[in-house]
Amino acid sequence: MKEFVRLMKALSDQNRVKIITMLGVRELCVCELTALLGVAQPTVSKHLRILEDAGLVSFRKEGNWIIYRLNDECPEQGRTMLNLVDQWLDKAPEIAGLRRRLPEVRHLRKIIA
Repeated sequence: MKEFVRLMKALSDQNRVKIITMLGVRELCVCELTALLGVAQPTVSKHLRILEDAGLVSFRKEGNWIIYRLNDECPEQGRTMLNLVDQWLDKAPEIAGLRRRLPEVRHLRKIIA
């Protein structure tokens, strides 16, 4: 029951859903997600912790950067939900707009460093 509630909580916020859809395209650091979503860095970090706690995202360190991606070892139920989110929102205008902006943030880590 706890895992179900944790997964549903993780997917119950539109910014977390946006993060999931962007990470479905490619890995991103917090600064790139902040730029895409237009929300404060602590807010993005909080969302990422909730997604990580639900098993949906994982991260790796790259120097001083923490790079997030969809979790390859996501439980089967989580993988099912990620597929449903992708199918449901694939053509959503808001998601399409974020995907169009992804190239703008591709080298943001290099600029900030």
